[in-house]
Formats: sequence, C-alpha cells, structure tokens
Amino acid sequence: MNENEFIKSIKKLGIEVDDDKLSKLNKYYEMLIDWNEKINLTRITEKKDVYLKHFYDSLTIKKVIDLNNYNTLLDFGTGAGFPGIVLKIFYPNLKVTLVDSLNKRVNFLKEVIKELNLKEIEAYHERVEDMEIKHYDVIVTRAVGSLDKLLKYTHKLIDKETLFIPMKSHVDDEIELSKNLLKKYNLEIEKKETFYLPIENSLRNILIIKRTSGKSQ
Repeated sequence: MNENEFIKSIKKLGIEVDDDKLSKLNKYYEMLIDWNEKINLTRITEKKDVYLKHFYDSLTIKKVIDLNNYNTLLDFGTGAGFPGIVLKIFYPNLKVTLVDSLNKRVNFLKEVIKELNLKEIEAYHERVEDMEIKHYDVIVTRAVGSLDKLLKYTHKLIDKETLFIPMKSHVDDEIELSKNLLKKYNLEIEKKETFYLPIENSLRNILIIKRTSGKSQ
C-alpha cells in the first residue's frame, strides 16, 4: 500500500487526512525503521507493508466506533505503538495511555511522542493486570494474546461506560473458549465486525465488548 492507496483507503473508512497527519506518519515510519535496527519492534519493515498492516490496520477501528465522540483511550500491549500512536495522530481529541511490558519499547514510544510533538499521550512500562483501576472510555488491544487472557487482564478496568475493543485476525475459536469468562465477568460481545484488508485480503475481526451489569466477580 503506497501513500496514495493509503489515503484513498482511509477515506473509504470515513477518515480525513491532511499534510500534517501524513508528515507525522512518515516520521513515525522513519523512526520505526531506525529503532528496529537496535531493538525488536516489528518484523514488518517495507514501507508499503507498514502502511497497510500497521497504519491502515490500526485505523480500521473506525468500522465499529467513531473516536471523535470519546475522550480517553487505553492501548495495552501497544508494542511499537499500534494502534495507539496512529489513533492519536488521527484523533487528537483523545487522551491516550500506552502500556507495554517491555521498557525498551516504551522508550521508543516516548521518543516518537516527543518527535511528533503529540500532546495528551503517555507511555508506561507496566503490565495491564497491575494497573490502577480507573475509567477509560475505550480500551483497545491489537494482536495481543488470546481473548480469554485479554479478559482476565482487563475485566477489572471495564466499567459500565467502557468499550473494550480487541482487534484480531481469527477469533471464532477464541470466542467459544471465552464464553464462561464473559459470563463470569458480566461482559458481553455487543458487536463483531469481520472484514479483509485491502490488497492482500488478510482476515480481520474487531469486537466490541461491554459490561452487562454489576462488577467483575
């Protein structure tokens, strides 16, 4: 996916792009490749692949939610900043918290935040299961662990107003294995969006999980 294909594809998602956002993405890509020579951030390094499998893929969350209508977002297991950094670039209204368990990756994220001059976004070296319980409008995770493990990590952070949005590839078996946990934690899958990435047609699924009532058991 070259830059023009990227622009056309995100416009089809209903996302507007301008020169400032494109400039930030290009700088982000350059930093990703530079740092990737020192620490393991991603196996995907070709520019066309990064734009498709990281940048565009991060923005497909627009298929299930308009982040212009929300204030706070937690991206845990963010790795090299996907989707959190990309979402911050396109949704500057969001106050974003990035969490990763590897300090080297967090150092990279902090440099990206500084170089791109992003505001109201923080990166923390922490495990999500150890986080202080506080409200987030949206909790998102992309390609991080199986659904049952994600529920165990996050259920205490999901309150009545929180949307938990796992972004995954194959998910049907994981949903089946997680039925008992969903019931135990008073959670339900409100929406499941299945689609394919353009150009290469890789399968993607995005879930919206909400609390049904009460607190986690």
